[in-house]
Amino acid sequence: MWPWKKFRNKASSRQQIQVKEVKDSILVLPKNQYRIILETSSFNFELKSEEEQDVLVDSFQNFLNSLPCQLQILIRIRDVDIDRYLEQISRTKHDEKEQVYKEQISNYCLFVKGIVSGNKILSRRFYVIIPYRHPAGANDFNLAREQINLNRDIVIRGLEKLGLKARQLASLEILDLFYSFYNPHQTKTQKLKGQTLQMLLQNNDV
Repeated sequence: MWPWKKFRNKASSRQQIQVKEVKDSILVLPKNQYRIILETSSFNFELKSEEEQDVLVDSFQNFLNSLPCQLQILIRIRDVDIDRYLEQISRTKHDEKEQVYKEQISNYCLFVKGIVSGNKILSRRFYVIIPYRHPAGANDFNLAREQINLNRDIVIRGLEKLGLKARQLASLEILDLFYSFYNPHQTKTQKLKGQTLQMLLQNNDV
């Protein structure tokens, strides 16, 4: 039995977080509102020279002035599951036939354990959320998709001028992002896959 069956009598997650659906990589919210989520790269501002920092500040100001819409910036910090990573590396040792490679894998695992001992390893991911709401409140997805994609292209070009790479999250990636928000412990052992998602939708659990 799937673990979410016992929550059937409660409101679905989709109702609680006010998400209607994800369609064509676009998050559809109530009242004809839409969102596109971009994942972006990053750089360390403090490591730049003073001259480079001045250029970046000016470029960022120009980027803000050129925006066709408001933006939301999300920075997500998560603990890295080092134990799981080392377990995956250790499995490769059994497939190695050369003793020297087995020893290198063992030494590498010990080295990583020594580095992270007593310390948390954090990963940071950066997202830019682009909103759109039809000014007349019309329920026209095709028109909304066209307009929000235009805004997306402008934002991506602006980010590229800052030296950042950006890509739009696909539908399953958006759902996986929400899944990991509300199931932080479960997502470490049970990844959201297309087959799992289909079962959830069939049971009206999302």
